[in-house]
Amino acid sequence: MPALTGRLSYAQALQTPGAWKFYLAAAPARIGIAMTGLGIVWLVHGSTNSYAVAGAVTGGFAVAEAVGGPQVARLIDRFGQPRTLPIILLTHALTIGLLVSLTVSQSPLWALVAAGVLAGASLPQLGAQTSARWSYALRGSPLLSSAFALEALSIGVAFLVGPALIGLISSLWSPVAGSLIATGLVLAGGFALAAQRRTAPPPVQRGQQVSSSLLLHKRFLVLVAASIGVGLFFGSMQVSVTAYAVERGTPALAGPLYSITSLVSLFAGVVYGAKRWRMAAENQFVLLLTVLTVTTLPLLVVNAPWAVGIALALPGLAVAPYQTLSAVMTESSVEPTVLTQAFTWLNSGSAAGIALGAAFAGRVVDANSPHAGFAVALVASFLAALMALTVRRSLGPVGLQLHDS
Repeated sequence: MPALTGRLSYAQALQTPGAWKFYLAAAPARIGIAMTGLGIVWLVHGSTNSYAVAGAVTGGFAVAEAVGGPQVARLIDRFGQPRTLPIILLTHALTIGLLVSLTVSQSPLWALVAAGVLAGASLPQLGAQTSARWSYALRGSPLLSSAFALEALSIGVAFLVGPALIGLISSLWSPVAGSLIATGLVLAGGFALAAQRRTAPPPVQRGQQVSSSLLLHKRFLVLVAASIGVGLFFGSMQVSVTAYAVERGTPALAGPLYSITSLVSLFAGVVYGAKRWRMAAENQFVLLLTVLTVTTLPLLVVNAPWAVGIALALPGLAVAPYQTLSAVMTESSVEPTVLTQAFTWLNSGSAAGIALGAAFAGRVVDANSPHAGFAVALVASFLAALMALTVRRSLGPVGLQLHDS
């Protein structure tokens, strides 16, 4: 195969029939999804003046999203995106409307948590569905890794823009407006995606299996376990960076510091997806998570803000490449009939890890120091690297040799 330059790789992926349309159509929804969880925090706290209540509602939302997402994806695999997405989107809009109504009417905690659970369970993972479209269009093509790199890039941008946008709208306008705009973006992107029937993976035919049992094999389960480990890393880092900034008396520094990792990750993701790599994918997987572990070590010892900023940049070198490679390996490891479920389980594993990592690191930081929280992140990345070694042994040579020629 002739060498592909970075520009040509991305251009060729987007020149796949219909690709740029579904890729751009989902962009508003990606930003809306990135706004939704934080928007609920603003919404509930603005009405109750209680972070405990806001945390309980947001926690219910996050758990339901992690557990319910794969069940929603199973329906999408079974009946197809064009038929299923509009129903799920309307259900999500109704549940957000219910949550807003209950919040502004000062309803009891159990009602708010129940509404948050319904909202999380009905939130469709549009990223998993665009990834499934890429796989349907490019299965077996060397351009697939560049396509998944584009997905990782778009998600990274969404999670840079989304939280900042919801903060501005909620603080300068109102938390209710923030949640409604987030939901509007999810609906706009979701309906635009559903309208594009030609690029949607076909629904499962009669007699084909869509059962989640097809995912219950070692290769896929260890990929999910690695995703949980990386989620634990992110959850620990969020709490630890915030605690570091607050302890120094500069809480406003938390956001810029944390964004350093995301910005470096975006750059690394662009570079990674632009090149065909000679190293086998399973070896890359081990290398990237080893890099994540090693580059977390400086955070245990540095203290000056400029040094912490540099130390936070280093793990970003591995994050987006890991996300791209995880998608490539998942796509090659599962049946096409359960592909949307598989991508959603990766997202759910990461979300569950973030929640657990934040909770555990919070306790550790309270009892010790922010640097103890960074130690939790180190342990999490090490566990993810161990999972990568297990993936390597379980996959063996699976034909994922991403090379230049």
